[in-house]
Amino acid sequence: MSPAKSPAASQRSYHHGDLRRAVLTAALEVIAADGPSALSLRDLARRAGVSHAAPAHHFKDRAGLLTAIAAEGYGLLAQALADARDLREAGVRYVRFAREHPAHFEVMFTPGLLRGDDLELATARALAADALRTAVSAVDPGDRGQDAGLAGVAAWSLAHGFATLLLGRNLDTAVGDRDPEEVFHTLAGMLFHSAGPDGRRD
Repeated sequence: MSPAKSPAASQRSYHHGDLRRAVLTAALEVIAADGPSALSLRDLARRAGVSHAAPAHHFKDRAGLLTAIAAEGYGLLAQALADARDLREAGVRYVRFAREHPAHFEVMFTPGLLRGDDLELATARALAADALRTAVSAVDPGDRGQDAGLAGVAAWSLAHGFATLLLGRNLDTAVGDRDPEEVFHTLAGMLFHSAGPDGRRD
């Protein structure tokens, strides 16, 4: 009969099949609570119940882990923006993504933490950008102007700025008890003529 495993060894074995996910989940919890600067691979290994060397096996280092989180975030954002019925809806979905994935959102837009040459990150970022461009291209040029690129920057700036201020609790007074997504929907309609797919305000 083989000797019984200790609880710690059993926990390490339990997570071994999905170690990458376990470490990512633990990292997201730390970031949501204390920010990216609080991340430690050794601490994450303890939280995930694995050996201290296990996270490095999958991510090599802290930058690799944060890059993986950012790549996952851009993939989730691309999914969130897909098939939005118009530009305003795409903006609402962007704000919703930030609210539902605040840790991803923070890491995605802190390039100094990431490996800029990572292929997975570049691919996921391109997918998210394509989803936004699709929403912009559906707007009548008479409403967004002839420069679709600048229109995309304007739309992204509005949604990203609103989401960032919202997560930082800077809009608590302005938003009050209202649904932040409804507030953004109204705000976007005030600033963009391209509120609906036909180019008319709704």
